[in-house]
Amino acid sequence: MSQDAAAQSRKKETIWCTDGLRTEVRAWPKAVKEDIGEELNKVEYGGEPRDFKPMPIIGAGVNEIRVSDDADQYRLIYVAKFEEAVYVLHVITKKKTQKTSKHDIDIAKKRFKSLVEARKKLQ
Repeated sequence: MSQDAAAQSRKKETIWCTDGLRTEVRAWPKAVKEDIGEELNKVEYGGEPRDFKPMPIIGAGVNEIRVSDDADQYRLIYVAKFEEAVYVLHVITKKKTQKTSKHDIDIAKKRFKSLVEARKKLQ
């Protein structure tokens, strides 16, 4: 088996940067939770979600999974470039516009920076 195939067959753990993120997603509509879960599962196995957007403004390797339900948009911002896990940095509930707010970007940037610093300390 090639190294790429081996990497894709191993499932990465998903680590939520705060418990509040997981709680917020649990309150989303059932169909949205199922879609996000399916897309996150693809990422855990090394794949790409159906509808995602790179978010380099937050950090290298950061992406946003996008799911729509009726007139609302739901977002899950994550980074999967680290070998040990997929990290969920931030979620956005019922986003009304395509543009991500500065507030949401700043939160995700802060969490990404903290993650990178914590990983450096472990090395």
